Amino acid sequence: MKSDRPNPLARLSLTLSLFFFVVFLYIWFFINEAQFAALRRLGQSAVSNFQSQTVEKSLVENVTSSPPDMRILLGILTLADQYQRRHFLRLVYGTQSIADAQIDVKFVFCNLTKEDQKVLVALEIMRYNDIIILNCTENMNTGKTYTFFSSLPEIFDDPEGPSPPYHYVMKGDDDVYFRLNNLVESLRPLPREDLYYGYIIPCTSMELFKNDNYMSGMGYLISWDIVEWIRTSEIPRNHTVGPEDKVFGDWMRKGHLGKNRYNAKWSMYDYPTPPTVCTHELWPDTIAVHKLKDQEKWIKTLMYFNVTNDLPPSKLYHIP
Repeated sequence: MKSDRPNPLARLSLTLSLFFFVVFLYIWFFINEAQFAALRRLGQSAVSNFQSQTVEKSLVENVTSSPPDMRILLGILTLADQYQRRHFLRLVYGTQSIADAQIDVKFVFCNLTKEDQKVLVALEIMRYNDIIILNCTENMNTGKTYTFFSSLPEIFDDPEGPSPPYHYVMKGDDDVYFRLNNLVESLRPLPREDLYYGYIIPCTSMELFKNDNYMSGMGYLISWDIVEWIRTSEIPRNHTVGPEDKVFGDWMRKGHLGKNRYNAKWSMYDYPTPPTVCTHELWPDTIAVHKLKDQEKWIKTLMYFNVTNDLPPSKLYHIP
């Protein structure tokens, strides 16, 4: 009869198979445990890096979102049709670096009156967002300056923005070259309330509080509290006709404002030629040069101040 006992060779084969299976399971578990640990460490590292980057980004955003210590609005009063002048001034001011201050340059004019303006000015606004269109009929000495200053509190009313939106507002002409860093440095030691700053007229005078003296229309600056006063006071509202810079001086005198006055003469002056009592030679401490009525005067002024010295070298161009 055939025996039912297992074949010894078969039993050995079964035992070896079980042994190798157990070894395989152990090795597989060990390898996967190591991989899992590595993946876990990698994941922890990634999360840690992400959290670190998030914290750093948050800190950077908090720093960069803090409003600058000095905020200035420079409103350049011009005309809607002065497209080339605005593009040129964007180059002039856009290439100036300003340390520890914010200067927003805006071009200011009254309501548009032509079909082409509605398209071309709209394109400028879409591209540069640096235009303020006032609700007025274009003029020089019949209220445009009043409309500009009196409109600003409403234009820049933002409960979530800094207060005040600007420490200073400067009205400037479009034939003036402002050196923004020098302007900022001249303002640092000055008060931020009741300030009236500019170039005293008449040109021969240095007296700040003489009754008929006022700051030249080339560019004068006031603190934000005076802007708010212009918005609500009857004094400027009822006196808007006449040479705008002289009229502004009348407001300061009748309102008993501008007790803090700063005469920037001779850091502000008219271009040297033709020579008059208001002109001055170009010099390094300049804040503003006025009466740049043609391109030749602009070019000579920009060359004097070496405005293109920082042009980086490149294979794309060769400018001697």
